[in-house]
Amino acid sequence: IVNTIKMKTAYHAAATRGNANHGWLNANHSFSFAQYYNPKRMNFGALRVLNDDTIAPGKGFGTHPHDNMEIITIPLEGDLEHKDSMGNIGVINEGEIQVMSAGTGVYHSEYNKNSDKHINLLQLWVIPNAQNVAPRYDQKSIRELKKNNAFYQVLSPNTDDDGMWIHQDAWFHLGDFDQTTNSAYQIKKQGNGVYIFVIEGSCSVGDQELNKRDALGVWEADEITFLAQPHSKVLLVEVPMSF
Repeated sequence: IVNTIKMKTAYHAAATRGNANHGWLNANHSFSFAQYYNPKRMNFGALRVLNDDTIAPGKGFGTHPHDNMEIITIPLEGDLEHKDSMGNIGVINEGEIQVMSAGTGVYHSEYNKNSDKHINLLQLWVIPNAQNVAPRYDQKSIRELKKNNAFYQVLSPNTDDDGMWIHQDAWFHLGDFDQTTNSAYQIKKQGNGVYIFVIEGSCSVGDQELNKRDALGVWEADEITFLAQPHSKVLLVEVPMSF
């Protein structure tokens, strides 16, 4: 890692996340959410929520409201049915990403499409840089963006960039590694930090080893270097630390 003198980090082991098991929903919260409250885990910069949800067959979240939040859903396994007050009805599955700008307000529901298997997904909320925007919904396949043994962009602030876009100076990258790989990530905007979340497998950042569902927040750095192990999948969430 470069800038090791000034670089700051926060390690969040998988087992330290908040957990709520409702039977139909087993939810792990990286940050304070619903009944889980931890004053030391309120957010990482503009990243307010990172929920790791497993939903039972045929179950889901009934219609509920959101406003002034950028909501990103990344299915890891299974098929998620979405309906909202904008008239969108769709199903997203592994290999796709969904973005909803709640803006002035939107209602939506999310259900496990299948009656015979569970679904596992990540849902992230990013605090937007513009209030009361017109609500919007989008989903897209990210399969064609995938690169082996490298990080590839799936979200940015730019409408004409790879992947999706949101109302914030944020960039999301995924890394799929089938062999031991050294790689580096360059911070896109000065003042941003990166929340590193290991979906599968393991990697190390400097002398910090990260295993499945562990996370490491890094800020006050220009570049982050990784050593990823085989059969690993890593999500990088770059967000402003002040907003």
